[in-house]
Amino acid sequence: MSDSNTTDFTNPSTFILLGIPGLEAAHVWLSIPACIMYIIVLLGNLSILSIVKFEPSLHVPMYYFLCMLAVTDLVLSTSTLPKMLSLFWFNSREIKFSACLAQIFFVHCFSVIESGIFVAMALDRYVAICHPLRHSTILTNPVVAKIGLAVLLRGVMLTLPYPFLVRRWPYCRTNIIPHTHCENIHVVKLACADISLSSSYGLFELLCGEGLDTFFIAMSYFLILRAIFNLPTKDSRLKAFGTCGSHVCAILAFYVPGFFSSFTQRFGQNLALYFHALIGNVYLLVPPMLSPIIYGLRTKQIREKLCLLFTRKRT
Repeated sequence: MSDSNTTDFTNPSTFILLGIPGLEAAHVWLSIPACIMYIIVLLGNLSILSIVKFEPSLHVPMYYFLCMLAVTDLVLSTSTLPKMLSLFWFNSREIKFSACLAQIFFVHCFSVIESGIFVAMALDRYVAICHPLRHSTILTNPVVAKIGLAVLLRGVMLTLPYPFLVRRWPYCRTNIIPHTHCENIHVVKLACADISLSSSYGLFELLCGEGLDTFFIAMSYFLILRAIFNLPTKDSRLKAFGTCGSHVCAILAFYVPGFFSSFTQRFGQNLALYFHALIGNVYLLVPPMLSPIIYGLRTKQIREKLCLLFTRKRT
């Protein structure tokens, strides 16, 4: 005889998002900074795309990679923020299973893509500083396009197993996710099966994606620093440091919360659920918001174009 109080979630049609567990009463207040940051993400990254598109002098590899970064940040934040805001404002907690799989794919895929773009930007800085006379012949437009395509394909290939693994597990416990969006680790924990394959692949993806990229970036900057310290004058060294400043700040803004979020999810079982949710949202909100601010303030060409744009509007 079947138990009438038992619900079968083997093939759930929807999941229920809790938002920030334990802070449900503060959802409306939490939506204010989230909405402000999302507006900054949209305006900042769209401004960078517009400036680079309409300014021929910026049609160089550095700004092409910056445009790739802007598009990635827009997709990364838009894949989760609208649903999170609807949850905060309208208590819209349900999310279809297919939409949940899409969120998992886009979050992980574009996180890997963004990490790969930072490696490409590190390569650009390495060539510009260590081989300045050959920069235009090494990083031609076709080469930049191939790098962008390789970064995209790597992100898709590394992330594609996630939704397939999530779909294959049976769900017989609950369909409630203690988060504002469908994070892979929180979804597979709901499965009533051995999820060691998902956990192992998640660690593999982390090491082959962000982990390997961190190594390549560190090697690039080791060579860059060695070349900078060999420059003859202090002014030339400061100028070389200045060309890398924006990139280093953007890297720190992306990797520090990213690694912190990944390791707390895997090894911070004793931490409160609201802490995991808040850290996960910081990772998805703060880097896309900071990148256009960092490049807008520290990159002279973009800063000048922004000032000119606002001056024309006032006139």
